[in-house]
Formats: sequence, C-alpha cells, structure tokens
Amino acid sequence: MKLTRSFRTRLFVGFLLASLLPLLLCSAMLLQIFRLQMNAQADSESNAQLDHVITTLDSLYDGFRQTSQALKANPYIAPSLARGQTDSAMVYSELYSATEGSRANAQFDLYDQAGIWRYSTKSLPLYPQLPTQWGTLYAARQTDGLAFAQVDGGESSSAPLFQAAAKLTTSDGQVAGYLVITMTRSNFHQLLDGTYSSQNDLLLLNQYWRPVYSSLSSLSGTLAPLLREKLLAGEPLYGEGDEYAYGTALQEEMGLYAVLQRPQALNQSTRGLLTTVTAGSALVCVGISILMGLRLSRQMFYPIERLHSAIGEVAHNNLDVYVPPYRDDELGQLAQRFNGMLVALKHNQEQLVENQRELNQAQIRMLQAQLNPHFLCNTLDTMKWISKINQVPQVALMSTNLADILRFCISPEEFVPLHREVEILQRYMEIQKIRLSSTFSFQAEIPPELESCLVPKMILQPIVENAILHGLEGVEDGHILVQAEKVGSCLLKIIVTDNGKGLPADMTGAYAHRSRELSRGHLGLYNVDTILRKYYGEDFGLYLSTGSGGRGAVVSATLPLRWEEEPEC
Repeated sequence: MKLTRSFRTRLFVGFLLASLLPLLLCSAMLLQIFRLQMNAQADSESNAQLDHVITTLDSLYDGFRQTSQALKANPYIAPSLARGQTDSAMVYSELYSATEGSRANAQFDLYDQAGIWRYSTKSLPLYPQLPTQWGTLYAARQTDGLAFAQVDGGESSSAPLFQAAAKLTTSDGQVAGYLVITMTRSNFHQLLDGTYSSQNDLLLLNQYWRPVYSSLSSLSGTLAPLLREKLLAGEPLYGEGDEYAYGTALQEEMGLYAVLQRPQALNQSTRGLLTTVTAGSALVCVGISILMGLRLSRQMFYPIERLHSAIGEVAHNNLDVYVPPYRDDELGQLAQRFNGMLVALKHNQEQLVENQRELNQAQIRMLQAQLNPHFLCNTLDTMKWISKINQVPQVALMSTNLADILRFCISPEEFVPLHREVEILQRYMEIQKIRLSSTFSFQAEIPPELESCLVPKMILQPIVENAILHGLEGVEDGHILVQAEKVGSCLLKIIVTDNGKGLPADMTGAYAHRSRELSRGHLGLYNVDTILRKYYGEDFGLYLSTGSGGRGAVVSATLPLRWEEEPEC
C-alpha cells in the first residue's frame, strides 16, 4: 500500500506504461498486419495456381469433347463398330486423327455395342471388355455427351484413375459402340505438373469429394476423408493454427474439385520464431524502459524530495533550510520560489516577534497608565466630599460626573447598552453646562425598546462635543437633540441634531471619504467614523447633513442592531 501511495512509484509506473504500451501495441499491430499480408499473398498465389489447374482441366475437357464430336460425326467409325470389325486401317487412321491434340493426356479406346474392345490408341487395351448395364458405358448410354466416372486402378503410375465415355450411334440412332477415354496416374501427373508450386500438393476429388488423383499418395487416404468430414459438418477447411491451408476450385463439366494444399504462411515454427523475437524485443524494450523510467523518475523526484524534506524542516520551525536549484526548468524555479518564500517567512516571523514585543510594551504602558485614572478618580471623590463639606455644590457635581466618565472610559467593555452610553453623555453635558454657564440645552429621545441594544463605547460624546465646540459657538439658546430609531429590522440609527451655525458644503455627505489630515479640528468625528467602520465594515459610519431650514447640523451614525443575548442580524 505504501508503494502505491508513493509519488515516485506512481511516476515510474506512469513512465513505464507510457513507453511500453505504445511499443507493445505497435508490435502487435505490425505482427498482425504482417500475418494478414502474408496470408493474403499466399491466398493470392494459391488462387492463381488453382486457376491454372482449372484452366488445364478445361483444356483437357475441350480436347475430349472435340475428339468425341469428331468420332461421332465420322462416317466410318460407327458402321465398323456395328459390323464388329476389329482391324480396319481406316478406323485406326480416323481414331488417330481425331485424338491428335489429346492423345498424350489419355488413352482412347473404341468398344462395340456389347462392350468388347475393338480399337485403341495404345498397343493393348486397359480393359478387354466393359459391362454395358452399369459403370461408365451405362452412364454414357444415358447421355448424349461425355459421361465421367472414377476408376480405382491401384497405386502404380500406369493404374487407371478416371474415365470418360461417349456412345457412338449409327445413322438410324442405334448404339453402335462407345468411345472410352482413360487417364492414368501418369497422365494426371504429366498434365498437371508445373501448374502449381513445388511446395504445394494437389488433390483431385470427384463430385462426392472422393479422391481421384493426388500428387502425394498419402493425401488420398488421409486428407480427402478429413476434408469431406469438415465439408459435411459445415466447418471451414482449415483453421488459423493448422499446419496447412487449403484452396478449392471446381471444373464443372468433369465434376472434379481441385484442392491445393499449401503450408501456412506463418506455420508453427515461423510463429514460434516470431513469438521468440517479439518476446525478446519486448524484454529488451522493458529493460530499456525500466532504466529510462528510473532515470527520469529520479530526475523529477529528486528535486521534489528535497522540497518535501525542506517543507518538513519548516514544519518544525527550522527556517534556515535551503533547496539548491539544480536545474533551470520549472522544478528549479519552484526551488527558487521556495527559497524566496522562506526568506519572506523568516522576515515575517522576525517582524511578528518585533510586533509582539512592541505589543507587550504597549500593554505594559497601558497598565501603567491605568494607575493615573484610578488615582484621578480617587482624588475626584476626595474633592467631591471636600466640596460638599465646604458647601460648593458645582464642584461636587463636576467631580462626581468626571469620576463617572473616567470609570466608564477605563472599563474593559468594548460594547455597552445604549442607555448607559446616554447616561455618560448626560454626565458630560452637566459638566459642560456648568463650564459654559448653561448657554445651551440638551435632550435625549431613546425608545424604550432600544435602550438595551449594544453600541461601541464613547461614540456619542465626541459627536456632541464637536457640536458644542463648532456648531453652538456664539449661538444663543443652543439646543442639542440625540435620537435613536430602528431602520428596517436589522439597523440602528443614532441622530445628533443641533441648531447651530451648520456645516460647510464640503463637509456634508458620508464621512468615510475624508482622510485624517482633512479632519483636523474634527478629530472626534474621525475617530467615531473609524471605530464604526472597523467594527462593522465599510458600509457603516457617519453621515453629515445640514438641518431643516438650512440651520444647524445633523450627524447620523448607522450600525447593526444588536442585543447582549441575541446574535447579529
């Protein structure tokens, strides 16, 4: 299982398959094409030789037919046979003349109507007498043409194998005698020799697929029954694995089937040789493919292995590793980028350590700075009681309010209920009224259902302070109104309205587009807008507009509606 999961193993197997499969497929295809081409060439040669054999038999039949017609038309032959004449020079002369073109291929004999031999082209007859009620002469009497029959005369070269016979009639249509044509094994051999290749063998079968002639005597006893059995069973004459292939052709007039036996184009020994050569070539190719696959997989895997080892070191927080870029290809570029990433990661880690050190220092300073507000709160409480003892209520009230504001500022909570934020704002307004001798009024309208919603701490005081310092400066009977309303089902909108001098035209609109430099003199608005956008996103913040009638300013803060025990909308 581990080997199959190894990238190097899968890479090697991939290289091996990519190199071997096309080679083996091409070898198999070439071998198949070679086999088909060899078989096609052998079939073509076999068909050509069979055509030559059939053409030779056609010529033989034409010679027999012409001889038969010539003897039938001769005015001397039939009367001589009818008279039983046995030694007529005229008959011999006519017989030799009629058999001039075919005499070398067969023996021609004349028999009288009783089947007794009378004349021959040879010195002696093969059969002194033939029966007329069966056999060749009986078949000849039933037809007007040539009748052919197989003769089993033995295995010698002079043994008769095949006969043809034709009846000879007188002018009144009476059978006067018979022409008998006999072919021996020697005749067939002399006739067909040279019509087929020497490496092939020929077998002649009659219409019942029984042997008539074979170039090898053994074929008659073994091949003919086997072919007849396959023919009757409807099977092909030969298969792919057989040693020999067979082609057949028919000479219709004589009823002879010519069967040509030829060695298979790829016989067993040749196929064994090709298999051996192919297997040897495949083994050589496998060896070469394995060596090349190992080399290529090593060349590709070695840089990846170095990267894998380096990544393992990085996982153990060792950033001092280095992967040498051995090559200028993509793997080399990957190593260079990995080294660059390590440099950047090491720099970031050092920066993170530096930032953490600065954060720790800032936390220490913050803890140290918290001592002063606590000291101030305690001092303000002391001042409150001294002011009450000495009957100075304004100082006592300012000390109490300032102490509450300081405690609120140094509390750890980031979000407070809206009613608590308004209470601290009221403490601040009481201090401002004492300081400014009540030159303005303040009002807060908060719906009861919104009093418990959470808002960031100290977002109202900077907005109101900005209204007092910039909006109500020099304005008699100034008024500041703080309102809260629910927008839709998920938003809270807090509106601070004053009746002061209003806003310049370049300050109206969303406050988010202003930079810190452009917010000089309005740092409180900038801080509140930044807090809202940092907490809730860029879709939230402050929006500034001019009040109704062109007087005063309206600052609205939009933020998500949240409660302590409920999720955000």
